[in-house]
Amino acid sequence: MTDQPLGKVQAKAKLNRCLEGGVVIYSRHFREELVKDALALQDVLAVCKSGAIIIAPEQDIKTGKLKYRIEGLTADRRQVAVVFTFRTEQAVFITVFERT
Repeated sequence: MTDQPLGKVQAKAKLNRCLEGGVVIYSRHFREELVKDALALQDVLAVCKSGAIIIAPEQDIKTGKLKYRIEGLTADRRQVAVVFTFRTEQAVFITVFERT
C-alpha cells in the first residue's frame, strides 16, 4: 500500500516544515553520496529551500513509499538533486547527486 502522492507545492511545503521544526533523517547512502560528491549539508539545505520539485513522485521498489526529487543550485552554483521520502512528519533523505 502506498501513500497518496502530494502535489509538488504540497511536497515542498511539507519538506520545509520538516526542515524547520520536524525531524529529518539522513540515510547512510545519502551521507555516503554527500561525501562522494564533495557536498556539504548546507548545500543540500540550500537546494531544499530554493529548489523545485520538477517531476512527479516515484514509488520506491524496496519500500513501496513515494520518493520525491527536488533540484536546485548550491551557493557555488552547482546543480544538485536531493531524493527524499516522508514518514508521517519526518523527511528521510535517500540520496543526493550533482546534475551535470
